[in-house]
Amino acid sequence: MPTQLHYYPMKLTSLLAVCLMLPVAFAQESAAVRTIVQAEKQPLLDTLKELVSIESGTSDYDGVTRIGNLIADRLRALGGEIEKVPPATDYLQFQNTPERLADTIIARFRGKGTKRILLLAHMDTVYTKGMLAKQPFRIDGDRAYGLGIGDDKHGVATILHVLSALRNLRFDQYGVITVLISPDEEIGSNAERDLITSLASNHDLVLSYEGSRTPGDDIRLATTGAEVAVLAVKGRASHAGAAPEQGRNALYELSHQLLQMQDLSNPVRAVKLNWTVASAGSASNVIPEDARAMGDMRADDEADFAALEAAVREKIRNHLIPDTSVDVRFDRIYPAMAFRKQSLPVAEYARQIYAEYGGKLEVATKSPGGATDAGFAALKTDAPVLESMGLRIYGAHSNENEYVVMSSIEPRLYMSARLIMDFSLGKIAAR
Repeated sequence: MPTQLHYYPMKLTSLLAVCLMLPVAFAQESAAVRTIVQAEKQPLLDTLKELVSIESGTSDYDGVTRIGNLIADRLRALGGEIEKVPPATDYLQFQNTPERLADTIIARFRGKGTKRILLLAHMDTVYTKGMLAKQPFRIDGDRAYGLGIGDDKHGVATILHVLSALRNLRFDQYGVITVLISPDEEIGSNAERDLITSLASNHDLVLSYEGSRTPGDDIRLATTGAEVAVLAVKGRASHAGAAPEQGRNALYELSHQLLQMQDLSNPVRAVKLNWTVASAGSASNVIPEDARAMGDMRADDEADFAALEAAVREKIRNHLIPDTSVDVRFDRIYPAMAFRKQSLPVAEYARQIYAEYGGKLEVATKSPGGATDAGFAALKTDAPVLESMGLRIYGAHSNENEYVVMSSIEPRLYMSARLIMDFSLGKIAAR
């Protein structure tokens, strides 16, 4: 059996005796954690296979509910108090918001200490129902493939097995560990964004389990804001064969608008606009009266969003087809999380822990472009917020090439377990 650690208040002894004991105690603790996380690797892979085998695209209510029930059962088995939170009654409705959203899964683990730690991940994916049949979970070398495995089913699995490791270590010196698993992160966490902000405001540390993008190996202290631009063109319908000249082709006008806005991104300032979805018309023999497009917008601060919105509004004043109208609206999906100094000591401590396992961890203070629930968590808290606590991943949203790096499982589990333990014990200077 692995060595089990018990944590009791130390009685006062001579300073010399304490100093002599510290290196031995530290070595024993580190070795015990290492042994436990090594034993969690294969069970974590088994969990990944189970999660990936349930399709859970955001709009698939039944699928997300099914995987949510599975996650709740697993958290309950680990000793968590389970709460299934229905979507907020007044949640925002965006262009891509499905008619029905599943419950948010919350679990609370009560300990004997004082520190409150929040762990975040999401169970929904971007993939449409039916894709699983052709792309089941598989392992190839050091890679485990599957739809949604990198974004973010590995995050759920990592949390489950960090908690399992802590339980096997009999560590309970935290005050409470709260786990929140989102059902709709891929479209902006509409159902529970306020809940995330509220929970984070009364916790001492927030760890978000999105992945570290391969070939890098990092944790992030900043995330990007995200908006959706919705472009709508109104033209005039007419017979495409008998009287096309009487129509006003909304599809042509939409194409013109998208082409004249293809260069609004500004990589120097991490500002991005990419048009990703478009539709037009109703029949092949009718000049289309309506056309619309959706664009993904990214920026790291409010001023850049405002400037990008102004540029789009200015561009759409220039029409190709007379007597057409062009309108645009902007839906804010995620706020940006700017770098916060209070997160750095915890991140640096995580880097040291990672090095103990032989890894070299980078601490990213600038966002690489991802928008996550960490943005909501950071809105009303002074607590440190760390993103990318999950495994190393590649190919999120890429249909056939999404995988996790299996050799990252043990060092990442070790980092999380040790970080939670040492933060709970007051070993990390924060805030």
